[in-house]
Amino acid sequence: MSIAAHRADAAARSIKKVEAFFTSYNAAVKETPAVADFTFGNPHEMPLPKVVDALKTRAEPLSVDWFAYKTNEAEPCAFLADVLSDELGLSFEAEDIALTKGAFGAIKMCFTMLLEPGDECIVPLPGWFCYGPMLAAADAKEIPVRLDPDNFDLDLEAIAGAITARTKIVVVNTPHNPTGRIYSRSDLQQLADLLEEKSAEIGHRIWILSDEPYRRIRFDGIGFTTPAAVYPHTLIDYSYGKILLAPGLRLGYLAISPTLPVAEREELRALRFAVQMADGWNVPDAPLIYALPDLEDLSIDLAALARRRERMLGALGQWGYRMTRPEGTFYLWGRAPGGDSDAFAEYLQQQGVYVMPGTVFDRPTDFRICLTATDEMIENAIPAFQAAANQMQE
Repeated sequence: MSIAAHRADAAARSIKKVEAFFTSYNAAVKETPAVADFTFGNPHEMPLPKVVDALKTRAEPLSVDWFAYKTNEAEPCAFLADVLSDELGLSFEAEDIALTKGAFGAIKMCFTMLLEPGDECIVPLPGWFCYGPMLAAADAKEIPVRLDPDNFDLDLEAIAGAITARTKIVVVNTPHNPTGRIYSRSDLQQLADLLEEKSAEIGHRIWILSDEPYRRIRFDGIGFTTPAAVYPHTLIDYSYGKILLAPGLRLGYLAISPTLPVAEREELRALRFAVQMADGWNVPDAPLIYALPDLEDLSIDLAALARRRERMLGALGQWGYRMTRPEGTFYLWGRAPGGDSDAFAEYLQQQGVYVMPGTVFDRPTDFRICLTATDEMIENAIPAFQAAANQMQE
C-alpha cells in the first residue's frame, strides 16, 4: 500500500505529463542548448528596471514591524478595490480583496472556500495544466470540457452536458491560455444564463472562477469583460507575474464579485483570514505588498509582443501552419505539421528550438509557442520551423 495520501497520488497522476515534459526538457537543454526557448512564460531578458527599483525601495524597513506577519492589509486592499472598480466597472470594496501568493494562491483559496470532497469543477480543454492537480489535492474532481474546436469559444452545449449534481465551479480563463481567446460579454452572458438555469435545476449554486492573470495583455484594442459583470456568483483570480513578466514574484489576489448577494458576500469575506492561514499563510511577502502601488502601472512591452506575434504568424502561415490568432496572452497556438506534437517538438529540439507540445494540454495534435522569447530567438528559430514544415506535413 502507498504511504501517500490518495489526494497526493491523484495530484501526481494529474500532473504526470507536465512533470515528464519538464524533466525531459531540462535534460534536453543540457545536451542541446536552446537557440530559442518558447516553452514556459519565463523572462529571457533582464526585468523591468522599475520593478527592481520598487523591490529595493520596499525591502528597506521603515519600522520595527516592517517584516512582521501580514494579512489582508487595509491600505493595499483599498488600493486594489479602487483599481478594480475603475478597470472592471464594478464597485469593489477593500473587504472583497484577499492578497495571495500569485494566481496559484488565489485559485487554491477559491477551491478551499467552495469545494467539498467529491465536488466537480469544469475546466476548459485545452487549458492550463495545473487545475487538475490542485483539484485533486482538494479531493475534488476535474471535469475537462472542450472549447469550440473551430474558434475556441465557450461551448455551451458541452458545458451543459458536463454539469451534474456534483458540479460546483466552472473555470473561465480569459484571455485563454493557450489559445489567446478573449470571451465577449455576449458569450459570458449566455454562460451566465446557462448556469442560472442549471443551478436551479440541480438545487445548488454553480460558481464561476474567472481566471484572469492575462487580463491586461491584449492586442488590437480588444476590450475585456469579466464574468463578474454578468454573473454575481463569480470569484476573480489575478497575478502580477504575467504583466510584469516576473512569475517568481508571487503577488496576486482573489476578488469577490461586488454584485454577489450581501449575505453570501459577507460569508466569504469572513472566511478570508481562516482560509489563507489554512492554505499555508497564503499571503504575499511584505515587500511585495508594500510595492503594490509602485507595480500597478508597470507593464512589459505589449507593442513588442504584438510585433513578435505578427512575425511568427506571418512566417508560420506562409509554410502552411494552421495557427490561431491570439487576442490576448503571450502565446501562439496551432496545429503541429503532421498532427503529432511530440514528434514535432522533438524535431525542433534537435535544432535547439523548444516548444510546448499539445500533449501537455491533452491536445496532442497542437503546440504552443511562448512569445516571451527574444526577437533574436525568434529569428534564429524561424529556419527550424520552415524545415519542420517541409519534413513533417501530413
